[in-house]
Amino acid sequence: MKYEKPVINKLQTGMMNKFGYSPLYARNIRKEIDGISIDDLVSKFGSPLFVFSEETIRKRYQDLYQLFSSRYPNVVFGWSYKTNYLQAICAVMHQEGALAEVVSEMEYDKARKLGVEGKNIIFNGPHKSIPALEKAIKEGAMINIDHFDEIYDLESIANKLKKKIKVGMRINMDTGIYPQWSRFGLNLESGQAMDAVKRLATGGKLILNGLHCHIGTFILEPDAYVNEISKMVQFGYDIEDNFNFKMEYFDIGGGFPSKIKLKGTYLPPDVGIPTLDTYAEQITDVLYKVLRPNDFPKLMLESGRAIIDEAGFLITTLFASKRLPDGRKAYITDAGVNNLFTSFWYKFKVEIDGEVSGANEPSIIYGPLCMNIDVIDEGVLLPALERGTRLIFSPVGAYNNTQWMQFIEYRPNVVLIDNNGKIEVIREAETLEDIDCREKLPERLKLK
Repeated sequence: MKYEKPVINKLQTGMMNKFGYSPLYARNIRKEIDGISIDDLVSKFGSPLFVFSEETIRKRYQDLYQLFSSRYPNVVFGWSYKTNYLQAICAVMHQEGALAEVVSEMEYDKARKLGVEGKNIIFNGPHKSIPALEKAIKEGAMINIDHFDEIYDLESIANKLKKKIKVGMRINMDTGIYPQWSRFGLNLESGQAMDAVKRLATGGKLILNGLHCHIGTFILEPDAYVNEISKMVQFGYDIEDNFNFKMEYFDIGGGFPSKIKLKGTYLPPDVGIPTLDTYAEQITDVLYKVLRPNDFPKLMLESGRAIIDEAGFLITTLFASKRLPDGRKAYITDAGVNNLFTSFWYKFKVEIDGEVSGANEPSIIYGPLCMNIDVIDEGVLLPALERGTRLIFSPVGAYNNTQWMQFIEYRPNVVLIDNNGKIEVIREAETLEDIDCREKLPERLKLK
């Protein structure tokens, strides 16, 4: 065995409890994903490698839809493209019945290219150019107004097209959680949202037919949705009673958490994160309390993370190890924050691809980038690992494939394991040609 100089580590409390459990020898082992061995996946598609389970995606979607549709008769889901807009992922969601919820012209165009009709697209976001709005209007998309300037743009388009346009309106409010997401939409408490409704009514060009609100991300308080819906519905009835606009839908956005651990939290996800059943129960319960008799407008949800996160894994390979000055063991993997951008906020589950003997010790996992911030996990208990060991990070399905960066390293293959165990590449690994294809080198700068 290779000699390592002995080090002294400070003992930490919590190593034992009354049940006798100790993390000293605890291991998280993962040898396969959906019946396909880690070794086979890496040998065929390389490392690092993103792996998605189609079975898990479909089950998560169906379970979440069932939780709401079994409690309320008019439920519509919109798949949040910004969470993961890989074509195959979006296509699975649309096969299951989800609309496309997009927040930019780029995402809108991706949905249309996939074959999603305009009438099945929810167009949100603070930046919608006039050409993008005009395209969405002609194709029948649902547009949620974000600010007054968008009202003026839409009225200009209505004049140009010589027709009235149906629109929704995004509002923001105090639901009891902080920080309050006040950047998006029109504020309810200040009267700004009502001023916008008055502007729509007096302008006579736009027909308000729904309200939208997204209160934040990774919301751990179901009561926040209770407050949101109570205020939204009351505001909707105020609009109907005073301006003769009928609210056809209440879109409560997304924000449901996945079973991932937020950095800085003490409890594990299974204990600290409410079940999705809890959200569904409280949301639908308050709807029945605040809606008028025999009124069942569409309840629209735009959940992303809660559906896709647990379906995604990242397989990495240990490239090197070293001992840091403070005594911690450090490992360098072939994937870093360029692939796992959300590692700045979340502590992933770390699994080893096989049995390893020996005691755990405090370790840090670095990525391959020549940047000091390239840290995937700054405090994980791991045994002594050999070079070439595979580490599997999860859940990583949400936001990593939309926020990843082409920085220093190539982006890797992404594969999908279908319900029959077939592995399909849904995004090929990058090459230098992909990176250089948009660049232009002036003739005078070319090396002779």
